[in-house]
Amino acid sequence: MRKPRVDVLAEIRRVLDCEAAELKRTRRAIGAPYARAIALLAACRGKVILTGVGKSGAIAQKIAATFSSTGTPAVYLDPTEALHGGLGMVQRQDLVLALGKSGESDELNALLPHLRARGAKLIALTANPRSTLARRAAVVLHTPIAEEACPLNLAPTSSTTVALAVGDALAVALMKYRSFGAGDFARNHPSGRLGKRLSLTVADVMRSGEDNPVVRADQDVRRLLLEITRKQAGAASIVDARGRFIGLVTDYDLRRSLETGKNPLSLSIRTIMNPRPTTVRPEDSAARAIAVMEERKNPFNVLPVVDRRGRAVGLLQVHDLRARGL
Repeated sequence: MRKPRVDVLAEIRRVLDCEAAELKRTRRAIGAPYARAIALLAACRGKVILTGVGKSGAIAQKIAATFSSTGTPAVYLDPTEALHGGLGMVQRQDLVLALGKSGESDELNALLPHLRARGAKLIALTANPRSTLARRAAVVLHTPIAEEACPLNLAPTSSTTVALAVGDALAVALMKYRSFGAGDFARNHPSGRLGKRLSLTVADVMRSGEDNPVVRADQDVRRLLLEITRKQAGAASIVDARGRFIGLVTDYDLRRSLETGKNPLSLSIRTIMNPRPTTVRPEDSAARAIAVMEERKNPFNVLPVVDRRGRAVGLLQVHDLRARGL
């Protein structure tokens, strides 16, 4: 295999430098139209429709996904598909964000009169502020691309990077404009790890009901052993005669009782239990619970769950938290 004649590492650095320079160029061009675009996006009572041809279409799809996940309902509309029935998704209350470096793509420009006829406002994201696309837009977001990173200055590289970055900037600015917070983000990402960390509560994960090992303090240790074994929890919550939580017995506590040389079955539960274990409430976040379990000098594997009335309503195991993606 012949060695390439080009210094590939130098070429990679050149591409990154070129795209970084174009990002800085666009940053210097940010002005009043960008503020007007945010105002239009924030006031939109329908959905935001992203559209574009070729590589711009691919970027438009990603921006639509970012908008949707950060609180701005958005969809992608392929210009060609739009002219063959896809226009049915466009309503008067919608807002269209169209991407096109040149602003002169035949497929995209053929769509523009039909968008206008439906009453949807248009924002153009383009490097050519005098293009057909720009002339038909209510707001023009100018991205003054001087050079593509492609050595032929042909393949969309710098221009698509800038368009993607501008899309991210619009989405993030809208998040702040609308005070879109972590809880809102979690509701849009319920199956992702971050969404689970933000939305799952202890009650969602704990062992409760018949699966919650609970023993009264006045029962014998044999009953305690049977409950821990039957529920396979490695621990049991101890309650008084009124059902109020007063302590915890773990496998470790039982092993430690053996070290005394006494027969554990002859001991009372009160002498074995930990009377002051760390507890959590059912409404606490599951992420907080796992932090409590792991972020200490001697991590532990179980947490009793006690409600506001002092009742032992559940038991939380670190294995159950990890099984839920936490």
